[in-house]
Parts: sequence; C-alpha cells; structure tokens
Amino acid sequence: MPNPQATHVPSSPALVPSVIATAVLCLAVGYYVGLGSSLGVSSSNNTRSKKKDAEPVTDSESESEFEAEEEATDSEDEAPATTDASANTSEEAKLVLVVRTDLGMTKGKIAAQCSHATLACYKSLLRHNPALLQHWESAGQPKITLQTKDEEEMLVMQAKALSLGLVARVVRDAGRTQIPAGSATVLGVGPGPRSVVDEVTGHLRLY
Repeated sequence: MPNPQATHVPSSPALVPSVIATAVLCLAVGYYVGLGSSLGVSSSNNTRSKKKDAEPVTDSESESEFEAEEEATDSEDEAPATTDASANTSEEAKLVLVVRTDLGMTKGKIAAQCSHATLACYKSLLRHNPALLQHWESAGQPKITLQTKDEEEMLVMQAKALSLGLVARVVRDAGRTQIPAGSATVLGVGPGPRSVVDEVTGHLRLY
C-alpha cells in the first residue's frame, strides 16, 4: 500500500525544461556582462585617442627656426579702411602679401614676415570692418603672394591702397638676423574686394 507521506520526485523528462531555461539565463547574463566590459574598454581607448589627437603636434625643427626669427613691427601710420569700396561684401575678398625680392631673405624669413603682415592686416580689419573680415573668412581666406623689386614701389602701393580705403600694412624688420633694422619686408593689402585690391597689385608677378 503506497505511503501518503512519501515525496513525489518528478521524472527526468520534467527537469529538462528547467535546466534549459537556467542555462539560457546564465548565457544571457554572461553575454551582457561581457558586452558591458568590452564597451568600457573601448570607451576608454577612444577617450585616450581623442586626447592624443587634441595634443598639439610639435615640429621641433620648424619651431626652432621660427623662434630664431626676430620679431617684426608693422607700420602704424596708415588710416583705417573706411571707404565704400572697402565695405563691399558682395564681391570675393582676398589678401595680398607683397614681398621684396631685393633683400635676399631666405624662405623661412619670408614665411615669418608674411605671417606678421597677415596678422597685422587681420587685426586692423577686425577693428574697422569686421563684416568684410567675416566675408573673407567664409570664402576660405584667399591669400596671394606677389613680389616687388624695392621699398619705393612698396610704399607707393601702400599709399594707393590707403587712398582706396583698403587696409595696407608694412612690416619692418627688427634687424636681429639677416637684414638691417627698419627694412620694409612685406606689404599686406586687404583683405578687400578682389577688383579693388587688383587696382593696387594687379601688375605684380607671383612670388
């Protein structure tokens, strides 16, 4: 006669669904834990990569060459651009850098002097005509490098540019390295409307 207090043990086929469900649950948990860990490592690597990309790239040779160049001063005796021609923002604007060829400057020296002229023109136009400056920047900041034979021709062009209401900045060297102090090295004209700038420098050859 069967014992009513005996515990009924389910047959082995009844255990199969429970075992399968438990195994699937464990696999799912393990997958998501591993995925989270992988994402954490990837995020960390991406962060380190972004920090590395943000660090400035230093070319020690170029940097030391630039540091060897002396500071230059740009002429401050010209009036700000205020005429209607300089206020034109409907035409493409450009900046022209006129380099003297009679001074025998090296390429590195010329690059440094053109940088001084560009910055001087930028700062002047920022004060007196920010709308034109923004127009020039939005078009990709066109810059043209031309050549002139001597200081006299450079100063004549500066006077003409000023009479047309253009920014015109002459960079004068401090005289610590290659050339005598006070030498006019580069004339920056503009940024200004292309047609107006060409009235001043359109006859010059590319450098």
